[in-house]
Amino acid sequence: MHLTTRVAGGAAALALSLGALASPAMADGHDGSNAPEACSKEQKQLDKAEDALERLTAVFEAKKEKVKKAKKEKKNADKGAEKRAAKADLAKAKDKRSDAKENQKAQQKRVEKASERLEKCEAAQEDAPTEPAED
Repeated sequence: MHLTTRVAGGAAALALSLGALASPAMADGHDGSNAPEACSKEQKQLDKAEDALERLTAVFEAKKEKVKKAKKEKKNADKGAEKRAAKADLAKAKDKRSDAKENQKAQQKRVEKASERLEKCEAAQEDAPTEPAED
């Protein structure tokens, strides 16, 4: 049974190595003449970063509302135990709001970087010489 496992493993390794050798040859066939598609990766990254920023902004707004609610609860607390619990809840809410704000700022930086990469790519495409059409 070990012999068939070894033979199958060897066949799989051979198939993978031949597949790896064939894929660069196919990738070289693309000459980059499709200008609109050339920056599609950067555009996708920018879209993804903007979507994530929207989600993080919504999360931050929700955390701000929780802080407001916790402040009201602390203000309206009557007894000592209630006040302590409300104070602890407020501290947690502020911590989470702070974390959300940091995440939002980091995502804003990612959006800026992605837009810079897209602008650079588009500028490079505009500066690239176009091939004259053959008659």
